[in-house]
Amino acid sequence: MLESYEKAGEIVSEVRDDAVKLIKDGMPVIDLINFVESQIIERGGAPAFPCNVSINEITAHYSSPFNDKLLIEAGDLLKLDLGAHINGYIADTATSILVPGYEELNKEEYPEEKVHHHEKMIDASHEALLNAISTIKDGVEVGKIGAVVEETIKSHGFNPVANLTGHSMDQWILHSGLSIPNVKEKNSHKLEEGDVLAIEPFATDGVGLVTDLTPTYIFRFLRDRPLRMVYAQKVLKTIKSQYKVLPFSPRWLTPGFDEKRLNAAMRLLIQSRAIYPYHVLREKTGAWVSQSEHTVIVEKEGCQIITE
Repeated sequence: MLESYEKAGEIVSEVRDDAVKLIKDGMPVIDLINFVESQIIERGGAPAFPCNVSINEITAHYSSPFNDKLLIEAGDLLKLDLGAHINGYIADTATSILVPGYEELNKEEYPEEKVHHHEKMIDASHEALLNAISTIKDGVEVGKIGAVVEETIKSHGFNPVANLTGHSMDQWILHSGLSIPNVKEKNSHKLEEGDVLAIEPFATDGVGLVTDLTPTYIFRFLRDRPLRMVYAQKVLKTIKSQYKVLPFSPRWLTPGFDEKRLNAAMRLLIQSRAIYPYHVLREKTGAWVSQSEHTVIVEKEGCQIITE
């Protein structure tokens, strides 16, 4: 088990670092996502969820739909969130960057003060991540981790995103029940040796809340349902067998299914509550957001970071 976690962590760390080097002005988002997901597979893992590329005020859950035309632009604050698993044992990591090329932008539209401000925002979420990790060990109360995250981000002049949290993970389960807050709260649950946690602070100069947008590009299996459409039955059976309850993208199904018929089947599966849709999340006031994330395994006197 530990070997699988460590291998998954090694894969996403390498792919994350390689992907960041490719990010540039004018790059299609789908190209970045395809690189990440294909590299995870090439290195012996499988994607634990569709690669997320969330830009500026878009905070989480953006993964390219079919034929995505969205382009990355110089000066964007881009959040890259990726995960891999080995035999269902998951490593989850994220980083934020300012897309290169902003130096060449119109200084009136993108002044140096704005650049510096967003660089500080990225630093705030990263430092909050490191400070939170430094507190983690067997017996630590979950609420104290959130207090450290909030204190660190606010010390930089930003707000944590209060209604997004880190999470515990288990085999084949990305969110296994325990939430790791990004703000101070009364939560006396104590971490235990062997817990696997994704710690992921978000920093913003907005109010620190996210809301759902209409689009959904990421889904996961919920339950078997009686379905009249035979095609939808086949799609659901494939989803369940290939991804179990891990999140997936409809893009992954197109080698075996016609795109138009697949879209119709997906709508039926959502309506019947056979699958769960993850809505794209946006900061409530339209403010930009940074994110930083590592996966750790709780130890007696500290923790092992598997995604460094």
